[in-house]
This record gives sequence, structure tokens and C-alpha cells, in this order.
Amino acid sequence: MITFTAATLYAWIGAFVWPLTRILGLISAAPVFGHSSVPVTFKIGLGVMLAIIIAPNLPPLPEINPASLPGVLILIQQFIIGTALGFVMRLVFMAIDMAGAIIGMTMGLSFASFFDAETEGQTTSISQFLTLLATLIFLGINGHLLLIANLVDSFKTLPIGIWPGNHLFLQMVDWSGILFRDGVQLSLPIVAAVLITNIALGILTRASPQLNLFGIGFPITIGLGYLAIALTLPYLATPMQAVLGHGLEFTQRMFRP
Repeated sequence: MITFTAATLYAWIGAFVWPLTRILGLISAAPVFGHSSVPVTFKIGLGVMLAIIIAPNLPPLPEINPASLPGVLILIQQFIIGTALGFVMRLVFMAIDMAGAIIGMTMGLSFASFFDAETEGQTTSISQFLTLLATLIFLGINGHLLLIANLVDSFKTLPIGIWPGNHLFLQMVDWSGILFRDGVQLSLPIVAAVLITNIALGILTRASPQLNLFGIGFPITIGLGYLAIALTLPYLATPMQAVLGHGLEFTQRMFRP
């Protein structure tokens, strides 16, 4: 007759529930995986499948009852760690979204905004276009697989039960500033083209005050903005891929000592 002790049962539950919580934290916050159009059942099923694969290869776990207070604290800790991993890549897409918002405001398309179900806020058409382009690039470079690989590697660099330290959050704040700087640089070519157009319109209006600036300004700036986007579109993949690569690189080393 096979018998199980309470310690053995707690160890089995912890070996599955704790990594599952970190995985679900990543899936809930990461782009593509955490999109609102992805069914919840698929997210949970993917998390359970990954937990079944990862659990047998985990380092030794703390011998703590998962239902006790220390076990619940470890559960919360794992969710925070997984969410931090997913939030890093979410910041990358937010920086690209900000680049589109800057371009849209410069072109005069700030009024052409609509509700985005993903962010539950207003977004411009240019931001949505750049976000879709970044998503395709992210999938094209297998970023979703690299993100899962970095998650699996985090169980070795940061075993369950060990807190990463306060320096991690300071690194995330510093890195997010650098990331949004890259987002502004991504929008600079189109912003520069529209700025030159506005300067030319200002000189033209100064030379001929009878011209209706509002009547001819908006069509020209919007048209030249779209032309600048069309001309720079073949070259946007390289900087976007670099920004996405920086995010994946940070998720790989964020838990390393």
C-alpha cells in the first residue's frame, strides 16, 4: 500500500503551484500573451502546460506548507516576479505606442483617437499602427519564445523563495527612462519632416497673410506626415527590432547577480 506523508504532499503542491504562479504572472502582463483577445482558458492552459514541463527541473524548493503564511507570501512573491518580467516587455510596447502618439500629435491627428480595449484608454491611429507593426516584428524574431526561455532561466538565477532585492526595481526605473528615450528617437524622422513643413507654412503665412493657414495647413501636414511614414517605413523594422531586443536582453539579466 502506498502512503504519503503531509510533508510530501505539501512539497508536490508547492512544486506545481509556485512556478505556475510565476508563469501566470508573466502571461497576464506580457504583450501578445496577455492581450485581451486571448481567451482566459488558453492563458491558464498554457500556464499549466509550462508548469508541468518546468516543475520537474526546478532547484530544491523550500520545505514550507503552501497553505501557511510563509507559503502564501512565496506565492505573492512569485506573482510579482512573473509580472515584473511581463511588465518589462509591456514597457517596450508602451514606448513604441508613445512614439506613435508623438507622431500623431505633430501631424495634427491627435483628434483622431479611439478607445483601445488593451490599454483601456485613448490611442491614436498611428500608435495602433506602430504597435501592430511591433507585434509582427516581435513574433517574427520569436520574441515570445525568447521571453518564455528567459522565464525558465529565471528559476535558476532566482530560485523560488529568494527575493531579488530592491536594486531590481531601481534598475527597472532607470531602464524604463532609457526605453522611452528610444521611443522618442523612433519618432524623430517623421517629427522632423512635419516640423520643417510647419516652418515652411509659417514663412509662407508671414509672406502672404491673406492665406488661410487653418484651411491649407492641416491637409499639408497630414499628407506630408503620411508621406514621411511611407518613406521611413522600410527602415523602421531595424530600430524597432533593436528596442525589442533591448527589452528581451533586460528580461534575461534582470535577475542575475
